[in-house]
Amino acid sequence: MSGHMLSDLRPGQKAVILSVGGERRFRLRLAELGLIPGTQVQLRRRAPLGDPIEIRLRGYALSIRLKEARKIEVQGGERIGKGAPVR
Repeated sequence: MSGHMLSDLRPGQKAVILSVGGERRFRLRLAELGLIPGTQVQLRRRAPLGDPIEIRLRGYALSIRLKEARKIEVQGGERIGKGAPVR
């Protein structure tokens, strides 16, 4: 089943990472941060101009650029309560 990109999520939505695209160095850097297939993420908020975005995963918050988020394929996108923890 095909997903959509992390950049497509709206604040409060959660999804599971399916794949991370891009160059090897980029994929390794994101893997070191915990962005690997099977990880649940929640889009917490967007900056006022839309870039960067803040996501929550593995118990911490991480801000990434939209350019990076467009390379991360996710599945899901259901809405959960604002501020609800991602486990």
